[in-house]
Amino acid sequence: MDRARLRQLWDRGQHGWPRSYPVAQFPNAPLLVYLAAWLGRQLSDGDTRTAFDALGRVALACWAYDELRYGVNAFRRGLGAVALVAITVGLAADLG
Repeated sequence: MDRARLRQLWDRGQHGWPRSYPVAQFPNAPLLVYLAAWLGRQLSDGDTRTAFDALGRVALACWAYDELRYGVNAFRRGLGAVALVAITVGLAADLG
């Protein structure tokens, strides 16, 4: 599969479903980073696990902010807001 075809598939996935009011879409870059960090966290321990955890939280926060600020509809913006609150509450709980 050539680069142009991959780019076309990526762009089509970013439009979401359903087209009239997108609720779901193929994961964008911050979500892909989060998923990779989650996998790395599952497969590691110690300081490496902590680093993957931090990377995952930052990536998820970036995704949530992006959805809150630039979401294509109220559902997506609300999803971003809820995710940011959940990340903040989780971080506060972990910090004690």
